[in-house]
Amino acid sequence: MSTLIHDIALMAVPSGVALGAGAVAVHYRRRAIERLAAVRQLESRVCDGEQRVEARDEEARHLAEHRLPALITALSCGDADGYRDVGLLHPSLAASPTGVAHQAVLDQVSVLVHEASERAEGAASAAVQAVVRSLQALINEQQVAVTALQDLRSDEDTLAITIPIDHASSQLARRAQIVGILTGMWPGRQRADTPLQETVRGGVSRIRDYLRVEISGEPTSYVAGRVVEPVVLAAAELLDNAARHSEPGTKVYVWFLEAHNGISIIIEDAGIGLSPEERERAARLLSGQDPVRITELRNPPRFGFLAIGQLAARYGFHVSVEQQSVHGGVRAVLHLPRALLVAPPPPASPSANGSQEAATSPDHPYPVAEDGLPMRRPKRGARVQPGAPATSSPPPDAGRHLAAFIRGNDSARIPSTDQEQTP
Repeated sequence: MSTLIHDIALMAVPSGVALGAGAVAVHYRRRAIERLAAVRQLESRVCDGEQRVEARDEEARHLAEHRLPALITALSCGDADGYRDVGLLHPSLAASPTGVAHQAVLDQVSVLVHEASERAEGAASAAVQAVVRSLQALINEQQVAVTALQDLRSDEDTLAITIPIDHASSQLARRAQIVGILTGMWPGRQRADTPLQETVRGGVSRIRDYLRVEISGEPTSYVAGRVVEPVVLAAAELLDNAARHSEPGTKVYVWFLEAHNGISIIIEDAGIGLSPEERERAARLLSGQDPVRITELRNPPRFGFLAIGQLAARYGFHVSVEQQSVHGGVRAVLHLPRALLVAPPPPASPSANGSQEAATSPDHPYPVAEDGLPMRRPKRGARVQPGAPATSSPPPDAGRHLAAFIRGNDSARIPSTDQEQTP
């Protein structure tokens, strides 16, 4: 208003009408300039707003097409530690409500996917454990039946039929044990201290191509009872892997190397070997450091190295594979530290004919007959009445039947839970 009054005052100056008209023109020109500046300011604000809206739209598309899929893929593959968020397309929006909201979405999705993965893993592990337990029960029944048949009839024809069945059952039992170990179950058998060579032979007996395995060396150390079954399973998996990945006509060699810190079981084959990538992956699996998740196994799954790694980490031995075999294949090393080994038991004090002396010694209350049954001796001073019927001797195979009965009772007392028993 003051500008307009000033312009009117200029029009009242007696210098002429032209001067007044010029003043009016100046006033309206100034007003036009001011309005033009306001319009341009509004246009700039509109343009800036449109750019911000476009940036937020781009961030929304980037979130839906890249950031969320990358996060879900990493979580579903179990690679949450290796996941790196690519971040915003427009870093200037990081502290804005849009950036904060997008990060909240990622965090919520991460929590939901993790919870869903844990539920799926728990359900899968429970289902696998239920199947393994039912299989183990059936396998045990089959092995007991085969043992009973072998005890009843030990002729060559019967053995020719039952031995392959028993061998197949032992392999099936091993596979069930391996799958169970991946779900956290313990091996399921408690052993006594066992010579190292017999422990390795136990692993040999549980693979299909056991005739191809050649063992050299006679170590004198014993394996502690609590780790006998885990070592048997680990050795069996290594031997089976060596046999399956080498030519059928070749041998798998096993020998022992005693060192200051323990004893190593060395397994060599003449197979195709391992590539650097396969060797690196094998080392990672055999370390047992990564948790095993049933829902994240490869297709087809490979259980052997995974289970060996879990056994090694749980019981304290070490397994490695290297492409150093002199035969061009793979050398696997299972190292047992001294803490897992025990000294051989002292030799028995009785002489070799101790059983015969016990059978004839008058101080032994129950002498033992040749068939394994105790034999009662008449009391001192007792006489056999004339005409009394002679006592009939037991059948020749009664001792073997009794031993089978005892073995059956002992096997029935093996704990069937998946809680590890300690001596």
